[in-house]
Amino acid sequence: MYNILLVEDDISLADWVCEYLTEQGFNVTHVARGDLVLDVIKKNTTDIVLLDVMLPGLNGIEVCRLIRQHEQSKQVPIIMLTARADEFDEVIGLEAGADDYVIKPVRPRALLARINRQLSHNDKVEPDLNAPLVFGQLTINQEAKRVLYQGKEVELSTSLFAFLTYLAQHAGNVVDRDSVFKALKKREYDGQDRRFDVMLSTLRKLFNDDPQKPQKFKTIWGKGYLFVSDAWQDNSQDKPVCDIEE
Repeated sequence: MYNILLVEDDISLADWVCEYLTEQGFNVTHVARGDLVLDVIKKNTTDIVLLDVMLPGLNGIEVCRLIRQHEQSKQVPIIMLTARADEFDEVIGLEAGADDYVIKPVRPRALLARINRQLSHNDKVEPDLNAPLVFGQLTINQEAKRVLYQGKEVELSTSLFAFLTYLAQHAGNVVDRDSVFKALKKREYDGQDRRFDVMLSTLRKLFNDDPQKPQKFKTIWGKGYLFVSDAWQDNSQDKPVCDIEE
């Protein structure tokens, strides 16, 4: 049984998250203050942290940095919970060391998928390289090298397909340029070559992702690229359980 540490000061939200995740087979510990997190981690086994941004005692960004500096928890996956609709909390959280983020109001199935993905990565489960990658209205058939979006086939060059597939294989996680170069070009990043920045811009155009406020493909300054897994959903489905304000 995996142990989840939920750090959230909204008690109504925390109650249903604890109840839902317990029903899914997780052991959940809840704290409502940021300055209590390290003490809880030191005393308990923690497999993943769900961390709110706005917290009493110490805000979530600072807590995230402390978790990453602590030897016992520096490898523990962190999913940030943010009520902001813009990119500020998302980007700052990822730069502070978070592995993923969920925007409130929280959707239970989306949250569960993010948790399971992070736990799978942490357990080093090798992906099936032939299995289709499905994200809402996007399907990537790795074996046939075909891409479907909103029911229509999208023609991609070999290099664009490889780049998209690599990002999708690491959905919800920031991949740095050096990792991309090693995986796709079989060499280290020289610090100058910007070809993948250009390719990311091309993917945004192909998949109608606003370059000024990208939702599907994000560039995290100083870190790398992020494929946002739940940005491909049909928003008419999977309505949120509750509306949360901080």
